[in-house]
Amino acid sequence: MQTDSTRYNLTLLTDFYELTMANGLLNSEKADQIAYFDMFFRKIPDDGGLAIMAGVEQLIEYLDNLSFTQQDIDFLRAKKLFSEDFLSYLLNFKFSCDVWAVPEGTPIFPYEPIVTVRGPIIQAQFIETMMLLVINHQTLIATKASRMVRAAGGRAVIEYGSRRAHGHDAAIFGARASYIGGCKGTSCTIADKEFGIPAMGTMAHSWVQLFDSEYEAFKTYARQYPQKCIFLVDTYNTLKSGIPNAIRVFNEELVPKGNRTLGIRIDSGDITYLSKKARKMLDDSGFPDCKITASNSLDEYIIRDMILQGACVDTFGVGERLITASSDPVFGGVYKLSAVEIDGKIIPRIKVSDNVSKITNPCFKKLWRLYDRNSGKAIADVMTLRDEVIDDTAPYVIFDPDHIWKRKTVENFFAKELHPK
Repeated sequence: MQTDSTRYNLTLLTDFYELTMANGLLNSEKADQIAYFDMFFRKIPDDGGLAIMAGVEQLIEYLDNLSFTQQDIDFLRAKKLFSEDFLSYLLNFKFSCDVWAVPEGTPIFPYEPIVTVRGPIIQAQFIETMMLLVINHQTLIATKASRMVRAAGGRAVIEYGSRRAHGHDAAIFGARASYIGGCKGTSCTIADKEFGIPAMGTMAHSWVQLFDSEYEAFKTYARQYPQKCIFLVDTYNTLKSGIPNAIRVFNEELVPKGNRTLGIRIDSGDITYLSKKARKMLDDSGFPDCKITASNSLDEYIIRDMILQGACVDTFGVGERLITASSDPVFGGVYKLSAVEIDGKIIPRIKVSDNVSKITNPCFKKLWRLYDRNSGKAIADVMTLRDEVIDDTAPYVIFDPDHIWKRKTVENFFAKELHPK
């Protein structure tokens, strides 16, 4: 995809202190010291049990296109803060760090290194802002989508949020992230074009209002799209008008032509109650295969409650509460120095704080996931030093990183690295 990082240069999309530190590093001869950084997060949004990794592809695109233009150099020179040696370095900049990341779509948990960077500190430090921007946003939306998909209990969830997103990038990449999180499709057409995410949609109330009658609106639509016909039935009166007119058009325009890909969408009112009534009306009229879609400011809590109350809904269309993750809209990923190399040896670095949650895990690490050999289900995640290997042929003791007295011996398992080589 031709993303913003390839349409125009995003190299200066960085916090200004990254540049002042880089200038200082170069002029203090620290620029080439090898450093190790970890990206991790401290809290799962909505206390939801797990998060879903996303945004890696866009991070790679950013790193592949990381370069400073002459216009960038001229802008920075005008600040009168940076040395000419530093500006010359930027003009010939080439990113050369090693980067490891957990694959997209993988469940992730707090304090795990989901991205690790090794390389000259002047480079490794500089990419902090864009890395956090890309991974935090898409992981947030993928995580929210996963919660909604799990709440739907096997029913399809479609992302409908483009018009409520915080800008066009948030709409496009939010659609991408929602698909990674388990949504079946999106209303965002460009996400289909660029990423192959199925674009889906029905009709707006304006289509129904445009015609002299609801019946005429449905009939015209059916003639245009006989192979996939979904009517929005709540423009006037769902039970007394919308569904009867939909059934009438199904019988007159679609069934005689052999078309049975039928559906209705309910976008207002007591959707649980209306869906039950609609299901009975459709079944009684010979359309048990007609699918019912529900929309209207849905989230995982409403979806869960609707299902518990017996809603007859096949598909949920979710909009602003997904694309903005409105119930918990910040994914607090951070990027911290964990080690440096001195004379070829890896020396740990730690951040200590009175706030225990801000104390970092030092050194160059590896992330593993342990799986039960019989069921294939994940048991636990384990962090080790980079050169450690977990022997999965023998019992292995794991412990809680915060409450280290909580220990468990794991047997009959296999270990898988979560940072691909």
